[in-house]
Amino acid sequence: MPEQNFQNLMPEPLNSPPRIFILAGEASGDKIGADLIAGLNQVTKINLSGVGGKDMQKQGLNSLFPITDLSVMGIVDVAARLPLLLWRVRQTINFIIKTNPQIVVLIDSQVFSNLVAKGLRKKGRKSPILLYVGPTVWVYKPQRAEKIKPLYDEVLAILPFEPAAMKSLNGPKCSYVGHPAVKTPTNKTSPSNSNTLVLMPGSRDGELRRHLPMFGKTAEQLIHSNPELDFVIITLPHLEKKIVSATANWSVPVKIVTGSDQRKKYLNKACLAICVSGTVTIELAMAQVPMVVTYVMDTAQNTVNKSLQVKRFSLPNLILEQDLVPELLMERPQTDLLTKEVKNLLENPQNLREQFDGFSQVLEKMQSGTHQFPRQNPVEVILSHIKPEK
Repeated sequence: MPEQNFQNLMPEPLNSPPRIFILAGEASGDKIGADLIAGLNQVTKINLSGVGGKDMQKQGLNSLFPITDLSVMGIVDVAARLPLLLWRVRQTINFIIKTNPQIVVLIDSQVFSNLVAKGLRKKGRKSPILLYVGPTVWVYKPQRAEKIKPLYDEVLAILPFEPAAMKSLNGPKCSYVGHPAVKTPTNKTSPSNSNTLVLMPGSRDGELRRHLPMFGKTAEQLIHSNPELDFVIITLPHLEKKIVSATANWSVPVKIVTGSDQRKKYLNKACLAICVSGTVTIELAMAQVPMVVTYVMDTAQNTVNKSLQVKRFSLPNLILEQDLVPELLMERPQTDLLTKEVKNLLENPQNLREQFDGFSQVLEKMQSGTHQFPRQNPVEVILSHIKPEK
């Protein structure tokens, strides 16, 4: 499928390199930030500052502080690190006020980003603040859309249905810009027939604590009926030691890989993935890897979930508005249930094929957007907010 032609939003030429502050608070945001910086550098020289991980640093960012300070999720995890997070909020605000970048781009990390944006507005910042990856107002707390309207000049959405949802909820201006994973879809003609089963247990401390033991027990159960399976955990370099330690007592051999080349290699050969819900499900769909998606909630998340009526939570299913991939939202780890869903796919090639075929529809929607909100180039959207300085 040809790459989507973006609407041309390029502003008038800039007289000097624009000063851009970009912050990413977690691994998925770091990848988005790196892709954004690379795209900006192709168009114009930039004066870059911000916060990011190894991917953004490879693109020239000198991070204000380690991205790992912000990689938390869930009220329990946030509460445990609240003093550090609040200190980083103040540090970020003070740095931006002092250096006065022409535009601030905050990538995901919703709580941290909102605190930074709110603090900047209170200090009188009028220059543009953009949020790249919007809050999931279409899942819960829809009132958040209107509450963040004064904070952001525009939200750059990575899911095609989000701009319409943000508009209906009276949120900030919102454009659909897609996800970097959409740029490099594979060209497989059928599901892989290898014995490689990929495990993707998340990137945050809380996610790893809640999911890794269950993934290990699931692997133990699967190996009894499928002794030929090879298990591979795909993770991030800074998590490698932690995961090696956590899996040391597993009775099933597991290979742990990091880095983009190894990640691509094993996603290309994987017959199936067991993953924690998140943007990784889009990456798997683009790699055409059938999956079982799960999420074990912490206590606070479970309390919120009970007040909601969420029909679907994995991104492929939300994009297609249908049940393409199996979803398991859990109050506590349930190994038997997860094993059952994985076996159902492994033992029924037709189910794998249905997922595989459905991914082409996900790709089409991710590449094009909707009629009302076609996909745009995030570089052009961002630069359109920067006015030449006299």
